[in-house]
Amino acid sequence: MLLGKCSISRYFARIASKPLYSSLSLPNQIVVDDVIDNIRNGRISEVLKVINAANGNYILGSDISLADIIAYDYFKVNPQKSSEVFNNWFSKVDTLSEAAEAAKIIKDALSTADVNDIFKLKIAEQLATLSGADKKTIFSLLSAPAKPEYGDYSIPVARLRLQGNPVALAEQFSKDFKTNEFITATNSIGMFLNFSISRDKLRDILIPRVLSLKDSYGTNASGAGKVSVVEFSSPNIAKPFHAGHLRSTIIGNFVQNVLKANGHKTIGINYLGDWGKQYGLLAVGYKKYGNDEELEKDPIKHLFHVYVSVNRDASENPAVHDEARAYFKKMEEGDEEALALWSKFRSLSIVKYKEIYARLNVNFDVYSGESMFSAGMVEVLNQLKELNLLELSEGAQIVNLKPFKLGGAIIAKTDGTTLYITRDIAAAIERYRTYKFDSMYYIVGAQQDHHFRQLFKILELMGMPWASQCHHINFGLVKSKDGQMSTRKGTVVFLEEILDATKSEMHDVMKKNEAKYKQIENPEYVSDVVGMSAVMVQDMMARRVKDYELDWNRMLSFEGDTGPYLQYAHARLCSLARNQSQYVIDENVDISCLQEKEATELINLISQYPELVKSLPIQLEPCMVVSYCMKLAHAVSQALEALWVQGQEEKIAKARLALYASARITLHNALSILGIRPLEKM
Repeated sequence: MLLGKCSISRYFARIASKPLYSSLSLPNQIVVDDVIDNIRNGRISEVLKVINAANGNYILGSDISLADIIAYDYFKVNPQKSSEVFNNWFSKVDTLSEAAEAAKIIKDALSTADVNDIFKLKIAEQLATLSGADKKTIFSLLSAPAKPEYGDYSIPVARLRLQGNPVALAEQFSKDFKTNEFITATNSIGMFLNFSISRDKLRDILIPRVLSLKDSYGTNASGAGKVSVVEFSSPNIAKPFHAGHLRSTIIGNFVQNVLKANGHKTIGINYLGDWGKQYGLLAVGYKKYGNDEELEKDPIKHLFHVYVSVNRDASENPAVHDEARAYFKKMEEGDEEALALWSKFRSLSIVKYKEIYARLNVNFDVYSGESMFSAGMVEVLNQLKELNLLELSEGAQIVNLKPFKLGGAIIAKTDGTTLYITRDIAAAIERYRTYKFDSMYYIVGAQQDHHFRQLFKILELMGMPWASQCHHINFGLVKSKDGQMSTRKGTVVFLEEILDATKSEMHDVMKKNEAKYKQIENPEYVSDVVGMSAVMVQDMMARRVKDYELDWNRMLSFEGDTGPYLQYAHARLCSLARNQSQYVIDENVDISCLQEKEATELINLISQYPELVKSLPIQLEPCMVVSYCMKLAHAVSQALEALWVQGQEEKIAKARLALYASARITLHNALSILGIRPLEKM
């Protein structure tokens, strides 16, 4: 355990506590590594020599290091009768708040460390001894082989950059590698060196850990100390929340959940489109088509009808656009009457949005909006002028991005009104001032790819060093059967209508099984959650950038790879636990009898979840999690058919219940990352 703890601590601390390791000079890193290696290998007298030589200071002098943290952690568990110098060092570390925080980060990292890393560390340590290659390099190169029959891990020996023929080296390392209780076999195929792990050891480590960690299983501390801003959903005020907004909302929620699971502090921002000429257009339309009684009755739908009607007028009479621009200019100039109507539209829309967010299991830390950055826009314009980035083009002020093949970005129109890129620049600058983020993610459709390329380039030209930390996470369109949905044309499917329809359909399906229906405490809630699951899984099944068409029949099915199917799999596991509640299932259950093929396959899948979570921040593809959930649900179904609990002797029943509890925890956590509420009964 000590060996694994020291090794894992070092790997995690290099990421999570950079001041403790990565910022050190190379000689000091060597000192730190020596201390950790001595602790790991039980050479405690060598560690005490280093501490005593520091004469009461930290091991490296005036600054705390990872060596102090690891040594302190060891000696806290294994007290030493030692010198006054040692006692002074121990007291100094013990009272330091920074050290306590660093130790907590390492402890959190260890408690959630990927079980597979234990096996990879065993391989890395012995192979480093055999080859002379760096352990960290070996660890990072270990991955699944091309074919499962080759083993569990594989490493391309050529990547180790050793002298000699990689094929011959792989063969020699395979012969020389000593198998043990963790690594049971090796083989070489060409330059690839392959390793097989002990399934019993994996089982015995994995299941107790999953049962112990519960909701924390799969999380890690790789992003500890990092701040990430996620802007998502961002609907336009006074327009309907339609199916097209669904993608930004649920993908953004997924991105936020992924970052949290990897240890980031996140700030979820709903950056409302609450400013611009379209409000002038809506106000002009309201004068002609508005009805106060209808507005009070159903504000969202009434404003939608007004918006569609006035756009129809504008397409026939360009003067309507001039009137709208004039109205918006009054808003920018602070006209009280114009702002009062705008404020009314805004507040009514937000109330409705919040109702739908609650149904979708989405929460925001901040409700922001374009309207909040009017002062910032003046600052942006002044900065751009000072940097000589503004040019006049047909009366408008632009930033010329043609040298970067990005055309010209219009910053202010001929009448002086700003555009949303101006507001986005101001918002980005203000967010960095407020949050000092490490990364900022904009979850917006692929139609806006060009806009964000322009935005990030302008921030770079303005000398913002954090411009490279801004990322556009794009996605394709939701289409109706007639093609792309459009608010202006009125060819829109309201999201609330979709959610209500799926809820109703699910409710009807549940009623068909009268006995089960009577057991459901809140059928309205359950049918709504299953409906949300149907909508969300259909949206997230394919890669983000792909367009997709709403398929009602497919989406609402309990058969095949759908949201209801995943909910059913989770509820089935919960039902099994309830029906066998006479057994106490915890991490101490004897699971040695789990030898069957179905059990092994399920354990393998459960073990893959932490690695999946670690990989998600790179691609941010929800389909990867959906695919994993489907595989897990299918494996659960196969295991339940073959490995019964009912009627088995207690030892077997408890072992299988522990396996199914681990599968339920893993499926629960994976669904939660997607933003889906896992149901216990349905």
